[in-house]
Amino acid sequence: MTGLRYVYAVCRPLGAPLQADLTGIAGDPPRLLSHHGLIAVVSHVPEGDFAEEPLHRHLEDLDWLAATARAHQQVVDALTAVTTPLPLRLATVFRDDSGVRVMMERREEYFLSTLDRLAGRVEWGVKVYVEPEPEPAETAPPAAKPASGRDYLRRRRRQAQEHENTWQRAERFAARLHTTLCGRAEDSRLHPPQNSTLSAAAGQNVLNAAYLVPRAQSEEFVEIVDSTKGEEPGIRVELTGPWAAYSFVGVDVTEGEETEGYTT
Repeated sequence: MTGLRYVYAVCRPLGAPLQADLTGIAGDPPRLLSHHGLIAVVSHVPEGDFAEEPLHRHLEDLDWLAATARAHQQVVDALTAVTTPLPLRLATVFRDDSGVRVMMERREEYFLSTLDRLAGRVEWGVKVYVEPEPEPAETAPPAAKPASGRDYLRRRRRQAQEHENTWQRAERFAARLHTTLCGRAEDSRLHPPQNSTLSAAAGQNVLNAAYLVPRAQSEEFVEIVDSTKGEEPGIRVELTGPWAAYSFVGVDVTEGEETEGYTT
């Protein structure tokens, strides 16, 4: 099959095969491209969608981008079930197998050292939200109108103070939780709070963190997070994972290299 080469991840030789019915981007099954002691997991993608110019146009299409991200993640999740992958950025594309091998050759030392650091470890994501204020029930009696402008201003100040108190309480809670989880993780990353409009998550994001945790200690890590859920009224804790360690790699394998590759 002709086409460009889409690279999902780099890993060491697999100890178990990938699931037989696994498909990747554009429905093409991923295959393993060996180079020295490394494996690149790749599939063929059409130039009409993934050459540099059409790819940049597609990145403006949120539906296309979401479908591509799901297919990418499906392959990385399958890899995570059988090995420790070093996931590459979404839409890392090369002209041919030779370009992929050149990239692996030039980044070999980085790949090997990073895979050693990540071996047997997974990423867990933890988010803390201030819950949105509940909408008044349709059957609830309407709030009494303020008797004067002074009463109105007093009520607004009280509401603002209550919101500020909740926000400060959430920040203190998030800081304590982060400190506790850092003590159970080998590494952590604090990401910027998510924009609720873009993420469609309810509430305001106070903590958006990732933790690198040995698989053998993941159960204990999850129990610690779960034990905090419902601990503080008006504050929601979300746990996601286990994932491949996206937050702990992040290198652009095409940057500054003459590999005829490009990425988003």
